[in-house]
Amino acid sequence: MNFPLFIARRYLIARKSHNVINLISIVSVVGVAVGTMALIVLLSVFNGFDSLVHSLFNTFDPDIKIITVQGKTFPGDDPKLKTVEQMPEIANFARVIEENALLRYGKKQYIATIKGVSDAFTKMSGIDTMMVEGDFLLWKKGKPMAVVGQGIAMNLSMGLNFLNPIVVYVPRRSKRVTLDPEKAFNRKIIFPSGFFAIQQDFDSRYVLVPIEFARNLLGYTNEISALELKLAPGVSTEQVKAKIKHLLGKDFAVKDRYEQQALLYRIMKTEKWAIFFILAFILIIASFNIIGSLTMLIIDKTDDIITFKSLGADGKVIRRIFLFEGWLISLSGALIGLVLGLLIAWSQMKFGIIKIPGSGSFVVDSYPVQIKITDVLIILVTVSGIGYLAAWYPVQFISRKLKLGLLTRFRF
Repeated sequence: MNFPLFIARRYLIARKSHNVINLISIVSVVGVAVGTMALIVLLSVFNGFDSLVHSLFNTFDPDIKIITVQGKTFPGDDPKLKTVEQMPEIANFARVIEENALLRYGKKQYIATIKGVSDAFTKMSGIDTMMVEGDFLLWKKGKPMAVVGQGIAMNLSMGLNFLNPIVVYVPRRSKRVTLDPEKAFNRKIIFPSGFFAIQQDFDSRYVLVPIEFARNLLGYTNEISALELKLAPGVSTEQVKAKIKHLLGKDFAVKDRYEQQALLYRIMKTEKWAIFFILAFILIIASFNIIGSLTMLIIDKTDDIITFKSLGADGKVIRRIFLFEGWLISLSGALIGLVLGLLIAWSQMKFGIIKIPGSGSFVVDSYPVQIKITDVLIILVTVSGIGYLAAWYPVQFISRKLKLGLLTRFRF
């Protein structure tokens, strides 16, 4: 049996000669437990929101998006793009053209992005599952239709009565400057077929139309602004992206889903770890109780230390006793906090106990939660490290007193 660990465990559970030491030890355990529980719960909520945002964006963003490095558009009949489309790793592809436009519906106006997509776009995305009104139709009886973001529809007070069309204006691609609005803008009308709701940035920005309608409106022939790819199941995104980059060269940029929304994902990850470090700092403050508890325990157990030395225990063994004592306090709190945190996270995940205020306008009613084993391991390592540092100072106190032979002076 490990003698220092055995004695440390006895000191942890045995009643001390002074009740204040028991109280401080309990406060230390509770402080570490609360900090650990908060870390588990908050990181799980951040994971839940991260997973939710990924799932929402995945209904709109493709697995891989190819755009040109210079300019807005590039020829859609480029032989290199044909080769990419025929790669075995590609399950589906859609050609896309985007441009900002002025929308007029009745007496209201709104600036939005017209996104012209090919017919394969329905196979590329899950946007047809995010319709809140109407249907996902780009063509009806041979006429082009528009699928409008819910935010745009609300700003324009748009309905699906098929009586009022959407009037779309875009500047003419001409070098000549004119003050006549009829000559300065291309103008087309289109009827809405349905409204989608994914995320506010998408809902208040995009109108999906057939690519033929967008090209006719913008005065293009076969140009596209992006080629969107859906990968076959089980294919490595990084490997396919590297292969496409090698094939297309430096004239094209190849972006995966993370790179398409890099700023948002970076902000979410930064917020998550900022919260982690703030709570870890609070844990460090709570661990000062461990320092106080160990220091008082050392003074209380002065006679025991002298007895251990008389029985042949050297300074290393005595130091390890109280080092283990500090670890046991922090690990006890960590395990209690871990169990409570996982129980709270599981309850929220299973029953959705805590609701999001004003959730009627959000895609979920309660706070999303996702538990990751990597976060649990990181928290345990962090708490163990903090516990070690909290126990280190009192142990050094013992070492100095043992060397000076002054330990017998420190008694109540």
